[in-house]
Amino acid sequence: MRYDELVCALEIRGFTGFGLVDKNDVSLLPRLVHDFGGHAMSISPACLCENSQVVTGRVIQGDNLDILRTLPDESVELIYIDPPFNTGRTQARASTTSRRTEPGTGTVTGFAGHTYARVRTTLMKYNDQFDDYWAFLEPRLTEAWRILARDGTMYLHLDYREAHYAKVLLDALFGRESFLNEIIWAYDYGAKPRNRWPAKHDTILVYVKDPANYVFNVDDVEREPYMAPGLVTAEKAERGKLPTDVWWHTIVSPTGKEKTGYPTQKPEAILRRIIQASSRPGDTVLDFFAGSGTTGAAAASLGRDYILIDSNPEALAVMTKRLPPAEATFSRVPFGA
Repeated sequence: MRYDELVCALEIRGFTGFGLVDKNDVSLLPRLVHDFGGHAMSISPACLCENSQVVTGRVIQGDNLDILRTLPDESVELIYIDPPFNTGRTQARASTTSRRTEPGTGTVTGFAGHTYARVRTTLMKYNDQFDDYWAFLEPRLTEAWRILARDGTMYLHLDYREAHYAKVLLDALFGRESFLNEIIWAYDYGAKPRNRWPAKHDTILVYVKDPANYVFNVDDVEREPYMAPGLVTAEKAERGKLPTDVWWHTIVSPTGKEKTGYPTQKPEAILRRIIQASSRPGDTVLDFFAGSGTTGAAAASLGRDYILIDSNPEALAVMTKRLPPAEATFSRVPFGA
């Protein structure tokens, strides 16, 4: 096992409670202790990411508005949030399993003539309907603006139903001059209606705290192939091109290695691109609708600290499995605290 793959956590006691491991003190790492409970933990661990940058993470279960109000002003450099889309329906991720049946009664015939029935089961679901969606979201966006560092950037990921309302609200909150981009994430998967143009994109609105001072690492972003490589030089074709504000990328495959079973899980490559462009190694990334923990996984792999917040116990269960104890402290905030 490589040194940066150690599953580790270090308990540090102080007169006022527990403190964070100094992420710059690599000498502490040999003394790291494996201690993982998955819920209210009294540890604050550090780990090494793929490029030996020491990373710390926090995963908190609770009401995100209550937790946001406890975070210091201008304390995170990048915020990405993917709130429920207010589709008016319950979101669910389902799987299909095979169960052996009595001979001749199943729908699928397998090895040695055994028959099986296909059984569809719901793995996880959450309610994606609010009576007043923007009364729910607006105070959380206001807290996000307060928490965002002076040179910070926020990415708000929505679908076509709410993106136009969000633009008006964020223009008022950040100022129209702080609007940086409208990113269109386009994909081509799932059912296609025949009575209108199929909706196969999400919208990501990008705002900066200070339009005169923000991070954008154009040279760090992973480049993509030219759509018509024959129209550019061989050198340019080999290097690839900088992505535009339209991102063509498939959704997480229902049968792929990346899937966690969590509804509306986003591809890690989308989050890697955002984090590469709008943060630096050692910066802190916040996602307070954390879901399956994709933001934390991408942030840790790129050497960024992260804070993930979600109230759904199923989300915390997924993140407990996805983010090893070497990367994250898991804690639960009591209801009403």
